Amino acid sequence: MKLYFASGNPHKKKEMSRLLGGWELVLPKEEGIEFDPEETGRDFIENATIKAEALYSIVHAPVIADDSGLMVKALGGKPGIHTARYGEEEKGRKLSAEEKYMLLLENMEGVEDRSAMFVTALCLILSPERRYIIQESCSGSIALAPSGTAGFGYDPVFYMDEAGMIAAELPEGEKDRYSHRGKAARLMRMLIEKEAGR
Repeated sequence: MKLYFASGNPHKKKEMSRLLGGWELVLPKEEGIEFDPEETGRDFIENATIKAEALYSIVHAPVIADDSGLMVKALGGKPGIHTARYGEEEKGRKLSAEEKYMLLLENMEGVEDRSAMFVTALCLILSPERRYIIQESCSGSIALAPSGTAGFGYDPVFYMDEAGMIAAELPEGEKDRYSHRGKAARLMRMLIEKEAGR
């Protein structure tokens, strides 16, 4: 099954392709499709649904969308749905992944309770009448300093409780076992395989 992936992020595409077991994932930009929907949802599920519906309305073919974010207890659940744009409003420009996680560490300076979780919502639309939504999470904490070179995004500063390591220190396959996206994608993969066998 060819799946359009409602994202512009090649790192996410690589990870999602691996997690879904080799299904052909296509980013909109790879087919010359302009795609940048406004994410106005109040939570991850709403934003994943907005992205999936927007792309489905263009391609009229199976679409999967993801919305993920980091929720830090000491910051009142922020950055949450604004994780990908963290700090950009106050800085007035786009920030690199390193700038974002270093800003997070700066904002967490002196904070004792560093508990946090990553959340992923996936929305699969096969037709206007048939869709699946899955949300999963991964508990952990914000490290005192970045570590590791694997992964992407906030991985260098996120300690995964279940793995007992910082996410960026884990090889890809190991990270998939524990990550929020890994848990959600495994469930979604079962649904997709069931659909493909219908």
